[in-house]
Amino acid sequence: MSEPQAASKKPQGDADKVVVTCALTGVLATRAQCPWVPYTPAEIGEEARRAHEAGASVVHIHARTDEGGPTFEPEVYAAIKRECEARSPVILNFSTGGMGPMEGRVEHIRQVKPAIGALNMGSMNYAKYSPKRRDFVFDFVFENPFKDISFLLRVMKESGVKPELECFDTGHTASIVPLMDLGLLRPPLQFSFIVGVLGGIRATAENLAAQAREAMLLAPGSQWEVIGISHEQWRMVGAALALGGNVRVGLEDNFYLDAAGTQMAKSNGDLVAKAVRMARDMGREPATVEEARRILSL
Repeated sequence: MSEPQAASKKPQGDADKVVVTCALTGVLATRAQCPWVPYTPAEIGEEARRAHEAGASVVHIHARTDEGGPTFEPEVYAAIKRECEARSPVILNFSTGGMGPMEGRVEHIRQVKPAIGALNMGSMNYAKYSPKRRDFVFDFVFENPFKDISFLLRVMKESGVKPELECFDTGHTASIVPLMDLGLLRPPLQFSFIVGVLGGIRATAENLAAQAREAMLLAPGSQWEVIGISHEQWRMVGAALALGGNVRVGLEDNFYLDAAGTQMAKSNGDLVAKAVRMARDMGREPATVEEARRILSL
């Protein structure tokens, strides 16, 4: 497959630009695993600033309690938005992923209105296996039926929030077809291809290219990024850069600056800085916030 078949079609003048997103904190990462994972709104705001100064134009955020637990409280997201906006102009992307009633998982989108809202495009086994322990670290079914996806999209549409379509497998990507027919999605779309989660698609350049090609066939002119999990991250960043896609890095997905997992990043900014160096080595420049808004049709 040739590169143009999988590449996103960026607006004229932005062909060599790459939108770098940074996932600041996640829902599962803890300070026991990495001491620099931010929890409080002020800490998240500081990490957003570091990521932006290193070259990120978008930050993806899961709200946490001050003790590090997950929360969907709109008041916490509102505080995070204030702290981020006080420090940098970076574009805010709020998560809706998790467990519990859908109404609770989307109320912060309705009230706080980030530029982008992430949503999961299908159900799946979601697990992590430890060969060393010969046991599963965690193992659950991540349920996202069409009725829930449709509810999220309706709220985002009413709130003027751009949906980011998180696809863990090829069937998730193809799920846009009925949603476009219902008028819940309208191209150009924004896809995120998560690769390397047990239960989803494997992290290979071939699989990433296939996902990108399918998305561009179904929704021409759309944008996509790769989210490589754990030690797969840097190889997949390189593949996405070669294919003309955008990239996401950050402490939610990976703690390490090397594929072997020996050099831990001390901030999200460290991870963004490496992604930016990789992009420039391949002749691409990180998009500014203004350029990212245009590329992502915000």
